[in-house]
Amino acid sequence: MMRVRRALGAAALLLPLVSAACGVPLMKLPSGPRTPAPDISAALDQATRGCRAIHTLTAEISVSGNVATQSLRARLLAGVAAPADLFLDAPAPFGASVFQLAARGDEATLLLPRDRRVLTGAHTADVIEAIAGIPLTAEDLRMALTGCARTNAASGGESVGENWRIVPGDEEIYLHRETAALPWRVAAVTHQMGGGAGWRAEYQDFRNGWPSTVRFVSLQSGQFDLRLSISQVETNTALDPGIFRVSVPAGFGPVTLDELRQSGPLAHAERDRQR
Repeated sequence: MMRVRRALGAAALLLPLVSAACGVPLMKLPSGPRTPAPDISAALDQATRGCRAIHTLTAEISVSGNVATQSLRARLLAGVAAPADLFLDAPAPFGASVFQLAARGDEATLLLPRDRRVLTGAHTADVIEAIAGIPLTAEDLRMALTGCARTNAASGGESVGENWRIVPGDEEIYLHRETAALPWRVAAVTHQMGGGAGWRAEYQDFRNGWPSTVRFVSLQSGQFDLRLSISQVETNTALDPGIFRVSVPAGFGPVTLDELRQSGPLAHAERDRQR
């Protein structure tokens, strides 16, 4: 476990920050008439065959963008494993990490080494929302980092032209290919959460079958717009299960979700970067 973290941590200090997502045009999703798509199952299978074979992934992530009116930039080290194991480390330029997040399924532990505080037993999506403004589960993040989508709802597919296919639903999947000779890929997924809330993930700049750029945008204007630049990707390597657990040192006090929402760890990461 420590060998994996040290290797990722040394590389992360060299990772350049990317420009903020704010102001970058969103992907233009198809808006024309929709017709039935009898080939939707085959298209979805082709678009997700490679990513469904990824069981573990480690990567370096540069995050930029904004949550509400606050600009954010951070460096993250990520490890994910199917179905819903997650480890995130936000290393600081010097000293202890800004935070470490470990999740197994729907339960997460967040460690704030600099503040000597810890949050335990919280829902993973609640913790990530407190950190970054977006309610991602560990499975959501694994899907996003691999450019994938759930494949259990491929009936009732729709087409817009020759090169767009859509799986409708609360989780609407957009498949795209550049030409009929090229394979289908997952271009975007929208997640409806009721009351007009929700978010959209966009996948771009594919390399070796997965995206090097992922963008998360709220469906309600102005809530969040985050761009993830993904590099140093390794897939299907053996990961020590201990990487998805955080050991809480003695003397750490509790922190609440409300406190995190008021001043989340990514806000601290931005201040550390500016020092």
